[in-house]
Amino acid sequence: MSPIDASQIRVLLLDIEGTTTPIDFVYKTLFPYASRKLESFLRERAQDAEIQGFIQELHEQHKEDQRNGLQAPAWTGETAESRLQSTVAYSQWLIANDSKCTPLKSLQGKIWQRGFTNGELRGQVFPDVPTAFERWRRQNRTICIYSSGSVLAQQNLFRTTAYGDLTSCIAVFFDMRAGLKTDGESYKKITASFSHAPHQFLFISDAVKEIDAARAAGLQAILCDRDPRTASSPNTDELIHTFDYVFPD
Repeated sequence: MSPIDASQIRVLLLDIEGTTTPIDFVYKTLFPYASRKLESFLRERAQDAEIQGFIQELHEQHKEDQRNGLQAPAWTGETAESRLQSTVAYSQWLIANDSKCTPLKSLQGKIWQRGFTNGELRGQVFPDVPTAFERWRRQNRTICIYSSGSVLAQQNLFRTTAYGDLTSCIAVFFDMRAGLKTDGESYKKITASFSHAPHQFLFISDAVKEIDAARAAGLQAILCDRDPRTASSPNTDELIHTFDYVFPD
């Protein structure tokens, strides 16, 4: 790859899981919380128009999974109770399979919002993230987030960290409505929403396929591996373990 041209970068586009935030927080805290609260949340909110919309979208996704031969739990909707139970079973199956299904992510975001609001959940970021955000802002670089989690979930995570509310540092949040993170077209859509050219973006993620997709769309990109035991490349433009060396003062 070509070396990162720091003088060109005006926008930093950041992944969350494994990049700004420990993977364990997602898999050992957020996902289990949504699974535990799912049925009670749906029972309480099933009549809300927004939640009904998520349920209908999940049903449509279930039909698509069936057409594709996936072994999803059966869906029955003869009664309100059977519809609710089908939604719960299918959502739990999606969670267990780490699905990026948009209505699931939206539903999880609503459940997590309650947890963040009542103090049961607090957002987690790596210690270098707040200082990096402040440094990049001083350099007049725009910070954006692109994650499979819903925009609502992203905002709640960054609003409730031990370092305070970090959302004031973030200009825009992007979720799956921008498209799959492994699809170059998603990055083209994101860059087109700015007045900057693709090469003026730096995407940072822990996922190689996402890095490849961003580069295919013309963005500059760096792979982030938060495990310090992983051997670093002699070229720091290829792999980082921390944000400390990304555009230092």
